[in-house]
Amino acid sequence: MSKKKGLSAEEKRTRMMEIFFETKDVFQLKDMEKIAPREKGITAMSVKEVLQSLVDDGMVDSERIGTSNYFWAFPSKALHARKRKLETLSTQFSEGNQKKENLQQSIKKAKIGRQDTEERASFLKELVSLQQQKEQLKAELEKYKECDPEVVEEIRQANKVAKDAANRWTDNIFAIKSWAKRKFGFEESKIDKNFGIPEDFDYID
Repeated sequence: MSKKKGLSAEEKRTRMMEIFFETKDVFQLKDMEKIAPREKGITAMSVKEVLQSLVDDGMVDSERIGTSNYFWAFPSKALHARKRKLETLSTQFSEGNQKKENLQQSIKKAKIGRQDTEERASFLKELVSLQQQKEQLKAELEKYKECDPEVVEEIRQANKVAKDAANRWTDNIFAIKSWAKRKFGFEESKIDKNFGIPEDFDYID
């Protein structure tokens, strides 16, 4: 086992938090630059950056006293910070789901053949934007998976609900395309082109 093996940013953050939780002590930067490499395999050069990222996320407290900066973190403080962040992510998921439901209702009301194709294209663009936002939220959730598995599991369930909602909407779009082909004899490629549906439009895995 070699401590020189590169650690990911999240592994460094997790190991840094372990130092605070295990010791329940207050440290200066110079202390952490000695302890972190020796006990957790975090390179001294990256200690300051890792500490700052944890302070920015509210996981570690910092206070300047005189000419020195002091850092500390206790399990209860870190847990509350993670829960607040996860609650924010949950709210964003819920708002995204509601927006998708509203757009889904608008799609249902739209009729093939009406001269409002720009409106439908706008709906589809917004769907793509919501999907991108969901992917960004998923990536952010991954940052917290090692810190609080139980709470993150709840968020993953919320993510599943959001994915199911998006796939229900996908069902409706495919149903509208199928109806248009039967009703008007449109070719699928022409429907996709006229309504701005991307070639790779499909269900979310």
